Amino acid sequence: MHDFQKVDIEQMEINPFRMIGKDWMLVTAGNERKANTMTASWGGVGIMWGKNVAYVFIRDSRFTKEFIDREGRFSLSFPAEQYRKEMKFLGTVSGRDEDKIREAGMHVGYYDGVPYIDEGSLILICRVMSGTPIRKEDFWDRAIDEKWYAEQDYHMMYIAEITDIMAR
Repeated sequence: MHDFQKVDIEQMEINPFRMIGKDWMLVTAGNERKANTMTASWGGVGIMWGKNVAYVFIRDSRFTKEFIDREGRFSLSFPAEQYRKEMKFLGTVSGRDEDKIREAGMHVGYYDGVPYIDEGSLILICRVMSGTPIRKEDFWDRAIDEKWYAEQDYHMMYIAEITDIMAR
């Protein structure tokens, strides 16, 4: 396992558009008995309710959602480009069917009981504050529903307080 240093959020200078949308992140949840991860490129960071937050969108069908709903905490791991192949794999295979983290050659670490992917260079530890379902009737732009939800597999939007940040 790698060594991480706790980082003060005030010291962070990141480009979330690149990190999340282009480089991708791994959303990991569970506990020390069982954890699951998934690749994500939808989400962001900001301020909500006076707290530093991350928000992520998880489809109801994703196995990772079950862990988030049960534990109420998750991590966001940001591996380097050298792990792009593994991240693609983690985004296409279900943890219900196999130990996809092990098969990808990745490793799980824990911070205060929250699992994270050890190959990340930056880790955000998050505590869920709210979960809001995305619903068809909420779209003002109907083209979004047609393009992204043809199978009616909608997302849950989680807003989570960033409780800790770790970096190499």
